Amino acid sequence: MTETSRGFRERPVSFVRRSGRMSEAQERAWSDLSPRYLIPVERDVAATSILPGSTIDPAEVFGRDARLIVEIGSGQGHAIVHAAGSDPDVDFLAVEVFRAGLARTMLDADRAGIDNLRLVEANAPEVLQHLLPAGSVDEIWIFFPDPWHKKRHTKRRLIAPEFPPIAAAALRPGGVLRLATDWEDYAVQMREVMDAASGFTRDFGGDWACRFEGRVLTAFERKGARVGRDIRDLTYRRAAETGT
Repeated sequence: MTETSRGFRERPVSFVRRSGRMSEAQERAWSDLSPRYLIPVERDVAATSILPGSTIDPAEVFGRDARLIVEIGSGQGHAIVHAAGSDPDVDFLAVEVFRAGLARTMLDADRAGIDNLRLVEANAPEVLQHLLPAGSVDEIWIFFPDPWHKKRHTKRRLIAPEFPPIAAAALRPGGVLRLATDWEDYAVQMREVMDAASGFTRDFGGDWACRFEGRVLTAFERKGARVGRDIRDLTYRRAAETGT
């Protein structure tokens, strides 16, 4: 099933969603663990869309009031499962469009006995716009998003001028946006976009932020370093008022 099987969006999304075969363990995880971990959502025109007006209450979803960290593009879930297990006083939301990755995340979370993690299968900007209440998120993590490195595809990159206002609206005043990539030209684009965004200020000195210690070192990051790509981190803080 392609992303547009149910309809077409006006703008390109930052992913191409194709059906992929899950392992038997992933199929079982999806069947058995989805009621516990996966947030059901109302769809709009596309298979991973969020219907406007279908906002959730995070306190109701998690059963408590706590800091909320959202990871966009959580992949296999290595980073967010590690983070949720390391900080049980914080609530975590994994946003991913690839079902096999979500199934693996649920499987690992269940094995670790993690209760402060929920998942949503959806296009990330729509999660921030329509699913989460304004000002409800303490941190947004975007680690190693698809770089769309071919010139004709760069329009699909997530970190583009239209993204900061969406992120700023979801973050509380003083909330943090953390970015990381191993593609130099995308890192530069990220910095240019975020530096120009009125809703954010830099939370680092020099050219790049220090590596975020809360990001577990994954095989993906090791591979990038092994082939000689520099890992670039960026950290931005939401201004007290998004228009300042």
